[in-house]
Amino acid sequence: MEKELQVGQLSKMEAISSEFSRFGDDYVFSRIRPDSDRKSVTPMTIRIAGLSFFLCRSGSLTVDINLTPEHVGPGMLLCVPPHSVMNTYDVDWANLDADMLILSTDFMRSIAIDLNTWASAGIPFRRPGSNTLTLSSEEQDVIERYFDLFHLNTTCNTDETYVRSIARTLMAAIIYQLMQFMSRRKDEQESSSQQPYSRRISYVQDFMKLVHEHFHRERSVGFYADKLFISPKYLSLIIKEVTGKSAAAWIDECVILEAKNLLKFSGKNVQQIAYELNFNNQSSFGKYFKHLTGMSPTQFQRS
Repeated sequence: MEKELQVGQLSKMEAISSEFSRFGDDYVFSRIRPDSDRKSVTPMTIRIAGLSFFLCRSGSLTVDINLTPEHVGPGMLLCVPPHSVMNTYDVDWANLDADMLILSTDFMRSIAIDLNTWASAGIPFRRPGSNTLTLSSEEQDVIERYFDLFHLNTTCNTDETYVRSIARTLMAAIIYQLMQFMSRRKDEQESSSQQPYSRRISYVQDFMKLVHEHFHRERSVGFYADKLFISPKYLSLIIKEVTGKSAAAWIDECVILEAKNLLKFSGKNVQQIAYELNFNNQSSFGKYFKHLTGMSPTQFQRS
């Protein structure tokens, strides 16, 4: 089982940082610069309780997020949701120039930013599993400046009350800045398309957000259709047309991904996991899992 790390437990990141700052258990900032000597750093699988941002200026690396690989290259911003299982490998240490900012969920709640804001902001759901955003040079410069301010706020200010308040304001600004970037992309997409950005897209975004919130307990398309005040048939039609995948398939994907994470990293047995995911019994969970993955939960746990 991989122990989930709190943000305040990430001080060991200082060993690979050219610059490092931390404000209690609220957030950690790390600046990584090219260094071929870091080739000996041992990759490891971790789960972090906080929300993570990784801005790559040059070089590259691959990050498995909840067993799904994400390639991160120059000009790309990686956002990793809280409680995700991560494994980093194929790191180009000799050329890697990057900034990492990790914020605790308590800190995020203190600025009243919903961690599901990404969905409502229009983060590109058409690319399942993608947590990256490719920035223009101007956008990258803006995000770099915000990160610099986070670091300077911690290292140059002495009054903790003001440090925390400034950090909250900066984080809210980053969230809204990213929303503006996505809004700009949406406008460009609309202007280049024959069909206007419609209510259908909003339904898809709302559906994705609801699935993220309720998949632990609800696997019925009807449940989500009721929440959206539309029929299951219409919801299924919209999701299939816009994403190329059925509503049921999206729900199953979330359930199976969480099941795999729990089987590999939680230390719980199959019966406990079946209960946590709201299956009637271990047998029904086993049939569901095998139907979608080709192996039993026990086989996957031992693989």
